[in-house]
Order: sequence, then C-alpha cells, then structure tokens
Amino acid sequence: MLQTKEKNKREKYDVVSNAVIILFAVLNLFPLYWLFTSSLKNSSDVIKMPPDWWPRTFTFSNYTDVFNNQPALRWTFNSLYVAGVSTILVVIASSMAAYAFSKLNFFGKNLLFVIFISSLMVPKEVMIVPLYRISQDLGMVNSLWGMIWPNVATAFGVFLLKGFFDGVPDALREAARIDGAGEVRTFLQILLPIVKPGIGALFILNFVQVWNDYLWQLVVGQDKNVKTLMVGIATLMQDLNPNFAYKMAGATVAAVPMLLIFLLFQRYFTRGIAGGAVKE
Repeated sequence: MLQTKEKNKREKYDVVSNAVIILFAVLNLFPLYWLFTSSLKNSSDVIKMPPDWWPRTFTFSNYTDVFNNQPALRWTFNSLYVAGVSTILVVIASSMAAYAFSKLNFFGKNLLFVIFISSLMVPKEVMIVPLYRISQDLGMVNSLWGMIWPNVATAFGVFLLKGFFDGVPDALREAARIDGAGEVRTFLQILLPIVKPGIGALFILNFVQVWNDYLWQLVVGQDKNVKTLMVGIATLMQDLNPNFAYKMAGATVAAVPMLLIFLLFQRYFTRGIAGGAVKE
C-alpha cells in the first residue's frame, strides 16, 4: 500500500515536472518561431497590433532581397570561415596545452596554469585597443585572419579540456609507454579519442562565441566584403525607414547555421557537459 502511494506521488511529480519542462521549452522556442514567421510577412504585418501569429500571406521576397541587395553569401562565407578556422585552431591548441598541464611534469606547471587561467578574468573589451594596434602593425586589419588569431588565444578551452584529461587514469598512459608508444602517439591515438565529448562541447561553445563576436569583427572588418554575417546584418538595422520583415529575414539567415551546428554536435555537447560535471 505504501509503495503504491509513493508510486502515485512519483507519477504526479513526473506529470508536473514534464508540464513545466514543456512550458519552458515552448517559451524558449517562441522567439525562433516569431523570427522565422515574421521573415515571411510583409513589413507592415510584422508591427501590426494585434499581431498575426501566423502569416496571412507567405512571401520569400525578403530573403531574395537580402541576397540580391547585399553580399549576404559573402558575409555567410566569412562568418563560417572565421568561426570554423578559429574553432579548429582553438581545439588543436587547447587539447595540446590541456594534455601538457594534466599529464606532463615540468617546472612551474601549477603556477603557470593559474596565471594562464587568470586571463579569463580579463574581458576582451579591455584588450580591443592593443589588439587592434597589433593587428594593424601585422597588416591584418580588413582581413579574415585579423578576426581569427585573437580568438585562438583563449584559456577557456584549456580549462575545459584539462578536466577531461584529468579524468583519464595515468595507468592508461603508462601502459601505452610500456608498449612503446611515444608522447605524440599516446596523445593522438589513446587519450584524445577518450576526451572526444569534451572536444565536441568545446567546438560548439567556441563556434557560437566566435560567430557572435560582433565587436571585434566590427572593429577589424571595415570593408563591406570583409564583414561577417553578424556585422553585415547589423547594418540592415540602421536604416531610417526600416523594413522589419527584411531585417527578420537577415536575422534568420544568421541564426540558421547556429541551429545546424548545435544539432550536428548535440550528442557530443550533452556528453561533454555531463562528463565534465561528474568526477570520480
């Protein structure tokens, strides 16, 4: 009898918790729904009150105008290139540094790691002026590489992946050394596949961060053909007579790659967050 009551309580609790989860999911998805449906409306229908929750007439002219009147394809390529190359370089550099801090012994390792991680407390906005001066001296202003290299120099990836490398038993590395594997082979073929969930999580987080890195890309990418999608779409918002549906279409184009990246790497992202949260 007692077990039946407890079972009923758990079932009621599950119903309530699932209802709350569904409610929050709908609330979080609503902005995306409104963004997409508004991009298929006329400009006057976007701001009308009361609003039309579903477009009365569908029009794709907003999307064609974005790509015909603006170099949106070029902006999209620039964003994908900057975010993709930056993320790949961050994964390579962070995985090697995290492996060194976690598994190798060298003088001043702990102090160096503390100093390295302390850089996370310095906001990027503080470094805008010196970063711009350095980029200018290196001739990287108005170039995609001027947007890439400052995003590679980050300690967050090292901090994230070090936790995953710390969770790998040292006995596994010692066994590889006994079998004749060198340091590079041990890192690439044995330990790196084990921390793959952490790499997936880092890939998503860093890709999204670089994709949305509006300020630095605005400062460095001054030429119209060098702008990234976020900066280019933002210029559409500065019209004196704004076409809101046109802007919604541009914002939708900027949001779609993020959704695709998350869907592709969702499995690794979930495993990475869960693996990083549980330590033996």
